[in-house]
Amino acid sequence: MLHKTRGIVLRTIKYGDTSAIVNIFTELFGVQSYMINGVRSSKPKAKGNLLQPGNILDLIVYHYEQKSIQRISEFKLGYIPVSLNINVVKSTVALYMIELLQKSLREPEQHLELYYFTEQALETLDRTPLTIAANIPLYFTLKLAEHLGFRINGRYSEYAPYLDLLEGSFTDMPPHHTNYLDAANSELTDRLFQCYEWESLGNISMNKDIRRKLLYAYLDFFKLHLPDFTELHSPPILHEILDA
Repeated sequence: MLHKTRGIVLRTIKYGDTSAIVNIFTELFGVQSYMINGVRSSKPKAKGNLLQPGNILDLIVYHYEQKSIQRISEFKLGYIPVSLNINVVKSTVALYMIELLQKSLREPEQHLELYYFTEQALETLDRTPLTIAANIPLYFTLKLAEHLGFRINGRYSEYAPYLDLLEGSFTDMPPHHTNYLDAANSELTDRLFQCYEWESLGNISMNKDIRRKLLYAYLDFFKLHLPDFTELHSPPILHEILDA
C-alpha cells in the first residue's frame, strides 16, 4: 500500500552499481530501510544527491509490516536547506544529531513528537546564527532523552545542586557513585533543559571545555538508560570544529 510521509535521512549505503539502501526516520513509520534503484546513475534524473544524511524528504512509500526493507515510489526535498550543507559548523552539528538518532532509535515504531522535534531542530540549525548552533548539540541531546522516556526531573536550586545522572534528578548531596554533575554544570544543564525557544540557547554562554564535559556527561546519561547504546564517532569532530 502507498503512503505519503515525511522523512529524515539517517544513512545511505551503496548497493550494486546504481542502487542504495537508505535508512530514514519517517513521520509515519519510525525508522525504516528503503531500497532505491537507479539513484546513483549518471543520468540527469538520478537523485542520489538528495539522500545525504540530515536531508528532510517528502516521500511516497510502499509499506508492508512483514518486510524489513521497503520500497520508495517517489521522493523529493521536503525542506531546502540554506546553509546546512555548506557551513562546516552546522553540517558537523547535524552529523552529530543524526548519529545520535541512529544509535538511539532501534525499533521501527512511530515517534511523532520526536520526529517533529527533529525536523524543527534541523531547520532551526539551518537558519540560526552560529552563536546558537554551538549549544544545539547539548539541547538536542537532553530533549531527545526526554522524548525517549528518561527525562531529567526536578529543578536545580541551592537545596538540590547536584544532578544525579543515574536517577535523572537533582539532589541535595552528591550521590554515592560517579555519575553526577557538580553544582555549576548542574545549573547549566537546568538552564539548557528549561529553554523553550531555540533563540534562548544563545543566552547561555560556556567555554569549549565545559561544553565538551557536558556533552560526554549527557552521552553517559544515555548509556545508563538505553540498553546497548554504543559510542559515537562524531563528538571529537564536533568539538574540534566548534572549538568554542
